[in-house]
Amino acid sequence: MANIRVILADDHAVCREGIHSFLDEVEDIEVLAEAVDGETAKELITAHLPDVAILDIRMPYFSGIEVTKWIREQSLRTAILILTAFDDDPLIMAAVQAGANGYILKNADADDIANAVRTVHHKQSALDPIIAQKLMAQMARATQTNTFVEQLSERELEVLELAAGGLTNRGIGHDLGISDRTVQGHLGNIYAKLQVNSRTEAVTKGIQLGLINPGDI
Repeated sequence: MANIRVILADDHAVCREGIHSFLDEVEDIEVLAEAVDGETAKELITAHLPDVAILDIRMPYFSGIEVTKWIREQSLRTAILILTAFDDDPLIMAAVQAGANGYILKNADADDIANAVRTVHHKQSALDPIIAQKLMAQMARATQTNTFVEQLSERELEVLELAAGGLTNRGIGHDLGISDRTVQGHLGNIYAKLQVNSRTEAVTKGIQLGLINPGDI
């Protein structure tokens, strides 16, 4: 059988080289090329049409989530494995909703990563056990929560989108030209309207309800 052809994208050289090195030892996997950012990843995927794209989430120019969305928009047959150090609930949801076939943490064993590449290549889902537990918990919360929510104001949507991007209250206030106290007030209103108790839950529910574009995170 032909090898599984892979493009690897990660902006951290040591991590990228380490992953490439151990995948080179796997008989049925061939790393075609490496990308140091999301833009290069797109170029290499277009040029090689790999079987699997292994993508980090945080990369310059285009995030792994944005590259995932782009692959799906192009209707490419490339399977997508997110390989990252981030296990934040909003990022997990964003990656899955963008169309990723798998989500594995970088601290996984080499054999587990190789098996995840094989699994997504066969169009099946490959989830790190920690990620699977988080997704199950989110699904359970979504089932238990009343789906009706009061509409957010334009300003509240702006605050929610900036919170999804990881900005602090001070950072949000700086971007919007308002005080930290006002930001906190908007967040309180957002929590009440979305029927949540934390920033993470608010962002997660915002993604679920389509209030936040996962590619913008």
